[in-house]
Parts: sequence; structure tokens; C-alpha cells
Amino acid sequence: MPKLRAGLALGAGAIALSFAAILIRLTEAPSIVIAGGRLLAASLVLSPFFWSRFPRMRRELAGRNWMLICLAGMFLAAHFALWIESLKHTSVASSVVLVAMDPIFVAVASPVILRERLSFRTGLAVALGLVGTLVIAGPSFGSALSTRGNLLALGGAACAAGYLMVGRKVRQQVELLAYIYVMYSVAAVLLVGAVYASGNTLAGLSPVSYLFIVLLALGPQIVGHTSFNWALRYMSAPSVAMAILFEPVGASLLAWWILSEAPAVFEVIGGVIILAAIYLAVSEGLRGTPTPERAAG
Repeated sequence: MPKLRAGLALGAGAIALSFAAILIRLTEAPSIVIAGGRLLAASLVLSPFFWSRFPRMRRELAGRNWMLICLAGMFLAAHFALWIESLKHTSVASSVVLVAMDPIFVAVASPVILRERLSFRTGLAVALGLVGTLVIAGPSFGSALSTRGNLLALGGAACAAGYLMVGRKVRQQVELLAYIYVMYSVAAVLLVGAVYASGNTLAGLSPVSYLFIVLLALGPQIVGHTSFNWALRYMSAPSVAMAILFEPVGASLLAWWILSEAPAVFEVIGGVIILAAIYLAVSEGLRGTPTPERAAG
């Protein structure tokens, strides 16, 4: 059952994504270096698998598909550059809940760009997700937080929405491995270029920083983002985007455990609301989105 497997993949991906903010906060390196290193490491891990199968995937990467995948890579690079920088200026809770608002952007744009009807259940899920996000972030919007960090996280959410919608379009024709490898590689090239353009370097980091960057590549990137890109084959972009809203809940719990940042009562209430939104959106996607006849991933 592809839709059931897609739902399970979303769950695994959301758990993996929850570790991203913690690993980033623990990594002693500039944000652009973390972003570039993460995508570069992910591309290197995937390289042997991609090139061993390249001859039979070449046709899928021709023409318009190639341009769309490059566009997705540009959105992904911008998403990471903005969001990882936001973690330097605001709290984990505020950053992850604001960057998780990409379903709002997806839900608004999907009916126009992807011609995907926004059902009542998905619309209700979007509304609940927004309420839950605001409940979690609300107590943190005080003088202690930087407006810049919050705006960077929102910009990251908008770019993530673009990345998801392009992925929904391309994944109907392109195999998963071909799609993620080219997209991650494009994002890596852009981010590594930005690293050196900003006067930074990927060399000279501490062994612990390199370890955390590799863990970011293996967990949140290859497991997390790849799971969501696989699910885009079988579920609508709004449903997939809504599942990402588990990340603020998971990240908040991990921040409590690892960084000793105990969640406030509002964060707990918001987390419950977000979980309800996830249930509505994912259950709608499992029962309502047509499954393509040809599986490719």
C-alpha cells in the first residue's frame, strides 16, 4: 500500500528532522558553513548510488525535469541558509515553529500552481497548524528575541514551500534517487559557493563540528528530507508539508532533554494542537490523493 508506506515514511522523516535544530545549535561553526557542509556531505554519500544507476536514469533528467530539479535545489539552498542563520538569533522553539509554517504557504499556493484542490479537512488542518504554531511561539515573542531571527525563519518557511511544490511536480516523472541527488548537489554547490564568497571556509573546524555536520547529513537530510521527497510521489504537497509540523514538537522535546530547555505550558498546548493538525492532514492525504500508476522510488 503506497499511501500507508508514505505515511510511515513521513513519520520517520519527521522524527529525523527533529534532531536538526539541536545538532545545529551544538555545532560551533558559522551557519552558512553548517548549511554547505550538510548538503555537501549528503551529496557525497549519495554519489556512488546515483552514478552506478545513472545510465538508466538519464532520460528522466532531461529537459524540463532538469530545470525544475535545479529550481528545487535553489529553494532548498535558500531554505537552509535562512533557517540555520535564524537559529543564531532566536530560540530553538521560535525558529522551528516559524520555519514549520511552510504548510501555510503551500496551502495557499498549491491550488494555483499545482491545481490541487484544498479540501475542508486539509484547510482545517492548516488553520489548526497555524494556531498551534502561534501558541508555541507566542510567549517567546518578547524583547529578548531578535526580529531578524524570526523573519529569517519565516523566509526559510517560504523557500521550503517552494521546494515542496516543485518536488510534488517533478516526483511524478523522476525516480527518487535521481531527484534528491541532483537537488542536493545543486544546493551544495550554491551553499559551498556562498561559504567562500562570505570569507569562510569548510576547513579548520573541530572534529566535533565535522561529526555533527555529518550527522546532519545522514539523519535530518538523507533520512528526513528524503522521506518527505519520497512521500511527495503519493501524497499532496499540503499533506506532506503538514507532517513537517511534527518537527517543532520533537525539537522542543529534544531541546528539553539535551539542552535543558524545558517546554513551557504554551508549547505543550501548541504541540497538542499541531499533532491534531498533522492527523487531519496526513489522514486526508492517505485516503484522498490519487496514487500514480508507475512507482519510481
